[in-house]
Amino acid sequence: MDLEGTTAMAANESVELTAWRDFCRRLEAVGEQLMAEPFPADAAVRAEGYDHMAEQVLCWLGWSIGYPNAARPFFMRQNDLVTQWGGPNADNAYRHARIDPTKRYRVSGRMHSCEEFILAMRAGFMHQEKWGTLAEHNGSDLGIGKGDEFEFFLGGDGTEAGWLQIPEGAVMCSIREYYFDWTEEEPATFTIECLDGPDHLPRVTAEDFAAKVADAAAGVERSMSYWNQYMIDQRAMRRDNSFQGSFAQEKGLAAARYGFCFWDLGPDDALIIESEVPDARYWSLQLYPEGWFELADPVERMTSLNDRQLRLSDDGRIRAIVSHRDPGVDNWLDAGGRQRGLCTLRWFWPLSDAAPEPTARQVNVDEVWSELPADTVRVSAEERAALLDSRRRHLAWRFRT
Repeated sequence: MDLEGTTAMAANESVELTAWRDFCRRLEAVGEQLMAEPFPADAAVRAEGYDHMAEQVLCWLGWSIGYPNAARPFFMRQNDLVTQWGGPNADNAYRHARIDPTKRYRVSGRMHSCEEFILAMRAGFMHQEKWGTLAEHNGSDLGIGKGDEFEFFLGGDGTEAGWLQIPEGAVMCSIREYYFDWTEEEPATFTIECLDGPDHLPRVTAEDFAAKVADAAAGVERSMSYWNQYMIDQRAMRRDNSFQGSFAQEKGLAAARYGFCFWDLGPDDALIIESEVPDARYWSLQLYPEGWFELADPVERMTSLNDRQLRLSDDGRIRAIVSHRDPGVDNWLDAGGRQRGLCTLRWFWPLSDAAPEPTARQVNVDEVWSELPADTVRVSAEERAALLDSRRRHLAWRFRT
């Protein structure tokens, strides 16, 4: 078909088809961009990148098409075992729902095995052009704890008992559920209901569909480019295989603090990470691959340890190992054959302004035991396999449908 014929066809086709064609072209363009800088050049990492891109399509098409309306909101679970982005916390389940500051909402459910949550009302996701945390509330501050049934309200003028004001500019309500003990128990349930919603929403129009798929395409584009560049920029600020300082994310959660160590490890290399215990209610060490800033193999490998899972040395300090081969050390994090990646020390709800000063030392993996205290606990291959199996069973519960 010649150009004139193609133009005529485009002029005559429906708004919906034109929007869908544009969506598919934009996804194709993202796929082509993954083959060149600034995205990782390693073939194995790139293959994971395409897998990650497909997850982003699922995530943002789901958000834009399935959860578009603040007048009829539902919580969408993201950053689970499929739709990961932006350095998710391995100890969390994340839920997001659209809200409108002019409306009122009831949030209810039951905590079950969840011990804490953070409710954040936000101007958008971090990779979007407009974003930021505008209000933040802890479940414990609302008197809600493990096993509790709960009900609280958002919106209105905030003066009614039990109501939390929605800040101007907030477009979503985000819930981070915390699972400190990875047990095989029922996860939390959260529901949201708009109390000022209409009896019925109108049927979708061609223009509605076009706007939603355009929003989904932008979500994929921005997530893929933003988080890859975020990791490049953060790495450029540091030396590989070392920690330099800590930070709180501007416009992020007030409860959160982070320390980054980007690793570059050969097959026989290991990092010995050491730190004082953060003066905080919760802390953890977690691994992320370069480029995609998703959790590194949370189901198949030991890639996270929190303050209840990691054993302290007798002197009260944190000591952990990052390596490709299992050295038989209890506090081992599996780099999984990835030469480059990110190890994050995160601590939430700090109890003072004191910040830990973690260090990392590169050694040969066969030398690890000679570099650790005598009280270090040895873990057999059978014990490691049993621990991994236990973690898988917990994740099956936390992310079950």
